[in-house]
Amino acid sequence: MLALLGLIIFTANEYRFNTIGEGSYLLIIVPALLMMIFYTCGRQIFEYDSDGEALSFKNRNIIPFLNKPLHDEFPKYKLLNYDVTSILFLRILYITIYSKNNGSITLKYQISYLSKKEVNDLKFSLNIVVKTNKEKSPNKITKAQYR
Repeated sequence: MLALLGLIIFTANEYRFNTIGEGSYLLIIVPALLMMIFYTCGRQIFEYDSDGEALSFKNRNIIPFLNKPLHDEFPKYKLLNYDVTSILFLRILYITIYSKNNGSITLKYQISYLSKKEVNDLKFSLNIVVKTNKEKSPNKITKAQYR
């Protein structure tokens, strides 16, 4: 909306009023920069559920057509480890899960819009699952767990 408003004011200023002068280009540049930062930060909505025997991750955008929503659900025992990476204003959660076919798969979720408390709660919950998995099977996951 900000970009559209800036574009309308810019065109009205250029073709009708001409009151702002050379500063009118900022009406296009500033919203464009804000939109790039908004898009770079990734999906705004992150949902995590660890109740029961499965882990559920949902990551989607508030603007539906920008990015395809991510939704993954898998049993807790498949979680091998996780990592949270922070670069400037970007924060990414990498989840490594066990797969029969490939050995392990890494899933990526953008969690830039979570607060520090929410990230700490997420880490705490995932630590519990990883610790439980290591205690149950320290070196391998048996085929009996997949039946």
